[in-house]
Amino acid sequence: MLTATATVTHTAALARLGHALSDPTRVGVLLALREAPAYPSDLADALGVSRQVMSNQLACLRGCGLVEAIPDGRRTWYRLADAHLAPALNELLEVVLHVEPGCCAGEECRCA
Repeated sequence: MLTATATVTHTAALARLGHALSDPTRVGVLLALREAPAYPSDLADALGVSRQVMSNQLACLRGCGLVEAIPDGRRTWYRLADAHLAPALNELLEVVLHVEPGCCAGEECRCA
């Protein structure tokens, strides 16, 4: 049985993960970092976004506790903050969502 503290902690952790997964660029960063650590400029180029956008998204992911910055001389590279995150992302990719046909049409979800 979960205690009230554990429930609040787990809820907050999953809410942070949900927030991170709500943006396509952040998802791209997490998927790229599950393969290997990377520099922000390389991530920006790979995902086709500006370095400023990448900086903002990495700051968000750091704030969520999902990535960590590792100083490397004058540069900084990023990696997933927890070894459990890569397998968790792999498992999420295996999930098959059964979407109600009238609910989510294309990019616009009308469920909420």
